[in-house]
Amino acid sequence: MTGTKTLIRDVRPDDPRDAGAVARVRRVALPFMVNTPAGVAYEVARAHPGSHLRVLIAEDRDGLALGTARVGIAHDSPEPGQGFVNAYVDPAHRGLGVGTALLRVAEEHLVARGAVDSYAWVLDEPAHRAFAERHGYRPSRSAHFLGLDLASAVLPPRPEAASLPAGVELRPGSAFAADPRPLFEADAEVSADEPSDLPVELDDYADWLDGVWNDPTLDHELTTVALVDGVVAAFSAARTDGVDRYSSAMTGTRRAFRGRGLAKLAKTDSLHRAREAGYTLAFTGNDTGNGPMLAINRWLGYEIRATEIRHAKTSGAVR
Repeated sequence: MTGTKTLIRDVRPDDPRDAGAVARVRRVALPFMVNTPAGVAYEVARAHPGSHLRVLIAEDRDGLALGTARVGIAHDSPEPGQGFVNAYVDPAHRGLGVGTALLRVAEEHLVARGAVDSYAWVLDEPAHRAFAERHGYRPSRSAHFLGLDLASAVLPPRPEAASLPAGVELRPGSAFAADPRPLFEADAEVSADEPSDLPVELDDYADWLDGVWNDPTLDHELTTVALVDGVVAAFSAARTDGVDRYSSAMTGTRRAFRGRGLAKLAKTDSLHRAREAGYTLAFTGNDTGNGPMLAINRWLGYEIRATEIRHAKTSGAVR
């Protein structure tokens, strides 16, 4: 509770009003990501048991959602005891103690589940940084949100089959509907090389199907996969909200195929098809030290819209 005005509770996965409220708060608090009620409901209902995931919602006495938090254990990390918490407060209701109340409940949950460390993303704004540091979190690394007005952007030419390098083919993710395992293997390899202070190992195909492939915000048709001689070499995964927002969820190239411009081809193709499908806003994110991907995004016309800083409570400080 914050005084007597704010109630913190778990989202009810079978209540569409809860899912809609969480999606709304996330969208106004962090408008550079794709959030939908269907995605929230799926996230809660299909979470891996080892993640001990909770999605919290903060409400006032009239049932209005003021904020939300996502908290759990990084079950796909090789390091045990790694927790995460990301809290979002509606900008219209900041400064009322909502974030503090959410964080308190979230950290109690992490301690109960054996977490010794906790990681959180925080917008690079004075008030957000001060909030994190006041609660014992210290900055570790940063990432940019980038945006593109897809409706009016002058995109590089769409890659045509006749102009592709020998042996290279671009296909939509939907072409792998019958057997997405090659995409899982590519995602696992690319994710292992992603800059991170919390390493991830994607080694559970069933979990990947539940957590990634079957997520309703993952747009199989707008995802582009680059094959070299029939082998998955690179991909640009797309998430959409079904209305106007498109987001590059992950773009990467497998180690043996890097340096050939395949990620650039895949991302360009996906953006063209997203515009043809009627999406007008495109977003993506990059670690601030990921020069190659930042260069590709600048070439595509993306501009930095905001920066997030990863904060951590480590060495058992979460206790």
